[in-house]
Amino acid sequence: MKRSWLSLVVLVLVIVPLTASASGKAGTVEGTIQGFTCVMQGKVCPVGKEDPMAAVESVFVVYTKDGKYFFVPNLSPQAMSRHINDMVRVTGTISDKFPSITADKVDLMEKGAWKTVWSQEMEREIGGKYGN
Repeated sequence: MKRSWLSLVVLVLVIVPLTASASGKAGTVEGTIQGFTCVMQGKVCPVGKEDPMAAVESVFVVYTKDGKYFFVPNLSPQAMSRHINDMVRVTGTISDKFPSITADKVDLMEKGAWKTVWSQEMEREIGGKYGN
């Protein structure tokens, strides 16, 4: 069982970088940040940033209300894990080939209003790369 999950994660890590160059269309995805392992197991976890599962999860996705998930290949797992179980809105380019969105901007629902927590412009201002 552990080997099959490891194989799945390796497959994802090979496919996801390809999404950055895949053609797509501008769009927005709303959902919560979840660990990919949990989504594949049909569980809501990690239950919070302190959950031990958060420490071992290496791939995060935006999980929508209708049960779809989207990888965000240009954000690091560290950037995504800051918002586990939080409602986010990712604006960017949705891949035509893969369940992914290359983010231009990430907004967080906070106190009933959207607040931008990451954008390519913010990233350029601090001289970072990929949400690190």
